[in-house]
Amino acid sequence: MPAPLEVKTEVTDLPESKVKIAATVPAGEVDKQVQSAARSFASEMKIPGFRKGKVPPQIVLQRIGRDAVMEEALRVGLPEWYERAMIDSGVTPVGDPKLDMPDPPAEGDPLEFTIEVGVRPTAELGEYKGIDVPKIEPEVPTDAIDAEIERMRESFAGLETVERASADGDFILIDYVGEVDGEPFEGGAASDFLLELGSDTLIEGFNEGLTGSSAGDSKTIEVTFPDEYHAEHLSGKDAKFEIDVKEVREKTLPELDDDFAADNSDFDTLEELRADIEARLLHSAEHQVEHQFRDAALDAVVDAAEIDIPEEIVQARATEIWERIERSLQQRGMDPAMYLQIQGKDRDEAIADSREDAETGLKREAVLAAVAEAEGIEVTEEELLEALEPPAGQKGKPEKLLKRLRAEGRDSLVEEEIRMRKASDLIVDEAKPVAMDAAEAREKLWTPEGEGQSEADAGDLWTPGDDD
Repeated sequence: MPAPLEVKTEVTDLPESKVKIAATVPAGEVDKQVQSAARSFASEMKIPGFRKGKVPPQIVLQRIGRDAVMEEALRVGLPEWYERAMIDSGVTPVGDPKLDMPDPPAEGDPLEFTIEVGVRPTAELGEYKGIDVPKIEPEVPTDAIDAEIERMRESFAGLETVERASADGDFILIDYVGEVDGEPFEGGAASDFLLELGSDTLIEGFNEGLTGSSAGDSKTIEVTFPDEYHAEHLSGKDAKFEIDVKEVREKTLPELDDDFAADNSDFDTLEELRADIEARLLHSAEHQVEHQFRDAALDAVVDAAEIDIPEEIVQARATEIWERIERSLQQRGMDPAMYLQIQGKDRDEAIADSREDAETGLKREAVLAAVAEAEGIEVTEEELLEALEPPAGQKGKPEKLLKRLRAEGRDSLVEEEIRMRKASDLIVDEAKPVAMDAAEAREKLWTPEGEGQSEADAGDLWTPGDDD
């Protein structure tokens, strides 16, 4: 394995949570890259007396000039040298860096450049051990169990054809053909389409116009596509649909008794099924209570600390959050612009929505870094190897991975993550739980769907800690 690139760095603190990194690439490293660039040019050069691709680098330099070769050497080498400088400096960057490089170095001289970048703010700690933190005793409300049972009933519901007028909650089987400006349009027709009345499956006005219809009815419904409709060519357009109602079907739910439990679960009685649901919901509640307690403990330490975060740094982190979401959407085959259109927002609004999460995250990181420093938290070899263990079902040797990370100079990134986690564990372990009113806690823990809200619910945007 090749030795890591050698780049010397010197960090100077600047105002407003910024630093300047002065980087120096040794002359020998620069010359290697120049020679490599010359060989790349040589592969395309034809010079009498030399086979194609065999022209010596010195001849290339003479023919096309050192400046042209140096330009190519910098194009290829600078990204690696920049990355090495950032790693070796040990700073935690926030936002886009500003790279400044003077004239290219003369032959035999090192390459020097500077990087100015925002960094994680520092915290002046207040009390961080033995703090009082609200914590509740997890419980499962009866209505949460009932809601889960009802979801099970809904999943096993049947549909029966009925001879009556339809109502909300019924399903109707229809054929429809739509037109815009008197012309059919793509996706505007369907046969044997099963529509639930009272739902918002289709555009506004479509369902409402069919409520009360009976089998054999023919309807004409006029609607207007929303301005933010996903198919841009239909946005804001008026449309007319000719609809034939073929059947009305009524949803029937299974009786809630022991037979329901025996037929649809691993339990013989409804009581046993409810007990299992309660146990599962309690486990989820316990996990969420611990998560809330951890967050509350960390936020209490944040409140006791003095942390100054410039607006520019908050904006940079908020932008990073949204850029991560954009990459995630693209990886799942979604167009970020279309996602924003559906949300009724533009990019600036999405970034603004994540500012609160950005500021919270920066404050937490600043406090954890300060606690790790104050406590002299270190990372053992065993902890590094444990962190690098592959997920269940995947192959890989953590020792081999750690060796490669060290050769690349990237092991410090893993160490920093573990230090921060250990600092968080210390805060939580030292915190003193204080009883919290159960009614207030229930409002926070339970939603109509039977699940507590997560951090990701805020503004429909994710934060760096959402994967925990």
